Amino acid sequence: MSLQLQPALQPDLHSARQPYLSIRNLVKEFDGVRAVDDVSLAIDQGDIFALLGSSGCGKSTLLRMLAGFEQPSLGQITLAGQDLVDVPPWQRPINMMFQSYALFPHLSAWDNIAFGLRRTAMPKDQVAIRVEQMLALVQLTGYGKRKPHQLSGGQQQRVALARSLAKRPQLLLLDEPLGALDRKLRESTQIELLNILEQVGVTCVMVTHDQDEAISMATRIGVMNQGRILQVGAPRDIYEAPNCRFVADFIGSVNLFPGRIVSAQIDHAVIDAAPCSLFVERCDVGAVGSAVTAALRPEKMVLQSEAPAPSQRAAALEHGHNCAQGVLGAIVYFGDQTRYHVLLDGGVEVKVVRTNAARHDSVRLARGQRVFVWWDGADIMLLAN
Repeated sequence: MSLQLQPALQPDLHSARQPYLSIRNLVKEFDGVRAVDDVSLAIDQGDIFALLGSSGCGKSTLLRMLAGFEQPSLGQITLAGQDLVDVPPWQRPINMMFQSYALFPHLSAWDNIAFGLRRTAMPKDQVAIRVEQMLALVQLTGYGKRKPHQLSGGQQQRVALARSLAKRPQLLLLDEPLGALDRKLRESTQIELLNILEQVGVTCVMVTHDQDEAISMATRIGVMNQGRILQVGAPRDIYEAPNCRFVADFIGSVNLFPGRIVSAQIDHAVIDAAPCSLFVERCDVGAVGSAVTAALRPEKMVLQSEAPAPSQRAAALEHGHNCAQGVLGAIVYFGDQTRYHVLLDGGVEVKVVRTNAARHDSVRLARGQRVFVWWDGADIMLLAN
């Protein structure tokens, strides 16, 4: 039986039909160094697609090539069947909203939104109608006369969005759209921004390094590292079924256990790993002796002071799998949840997250206490080394 693990690189096979935005084998080099390295993506009309990665991974360079601010070294970009590579930025049916918003400080919110419309020689009465429509869309009716410095950060962000949407672009590019906002405002603005984008129905590509922002707003996510796309998929798929160690570790928090398959059956495998023996439930689990990495999300793990009770003990636990003992270390309280750091016997440290569902926790765990950590075999993800 052969081990069937997902490869480290995954092509975008989201749609068999002609994609609305097609990026094929795109390369951008700076002084012989590839900032974007052979990227191919297929994005459907109406998608909110997030390019997610750490600083310097190439996501902003890719966005700038879509906008026309950077010329590709190699590759093809087509939008609605039109080749865009040689089309200058001002002729592309694309608008971009910058992280800094780039509002004209001497112009009112109304005139900022009208700026691009006036450059198209649109009649004045139609400009006025369109600007008022945009102010209503972003819930800023009555704020048109205010200058940017007279608006809050969230209001400035909405003016910038209204200006970007005013010309009805075929593609909207968002560069860290919420990066300039504080955390509390960012959470509320995420919902507002998503509602506006869904209402308009514009196809959108956004760049962010904030995984929460990408997961909550995007219909699909492309995870980038060192200029390459490692995985493309729906937010749930990226989180629950990462295809490599980098994606698993970058998206959310994860515990990683290197190991080797010691038993393989049609519906499960047993992994010899550092904390304990792992019982993994999956259909195609592979060849004995294969080296793998098992990954477990902290919220999928159970932490308690006693050994699992008989009612809790699944078949895997009864055979000594998926349960380890250790000493409780750091306890970090976040309000809605608590994160526990446990040093397991054998020297492996894991993170376990418990939701604070009750106002007063009836079970008090203390640092230095001996504890048990266990989990369900269905929650273990196998990753290629």
